[in-house]
Amino acid sequence: MTSTYSFAPEAREELLEAIRYYESESPGLGAALLSEVNEGLNKLLEFPKSAPVLRGRVRSKPLRRFKYSLIYSLPEGNIRVLAVMNQKRRPFYWRGRK
Repeated sequence: MTSTYSFAPEAREELLEAIRYYESESPGLGAALLSEVNEGLNKLLEFPKSAPVLRGRVRSKPLRRFKYSLIYSLPEGNIRVLAVMNQKRRPFYWRGRK
């Protein structure tokens, strides 16, 4: 079981940007996205290797309701979110993030 998680600065900005976008589309929708991200993180904290490997040591945890995935690695046994990736974006744009 993993005990902590952290976000790469770019991933945190992607999440905030997505929340702002959805909130502008419909009040409360941004909060719903954040709730789903938190739910996904809680599941990863319990089962960090449950998401499929995307590339090398990087894994991808898709969200259920929104077309986003949590792209993460497990350095030193902790979850490091590298990207909050819109699934319609070009793949692997996040490479090189730590």
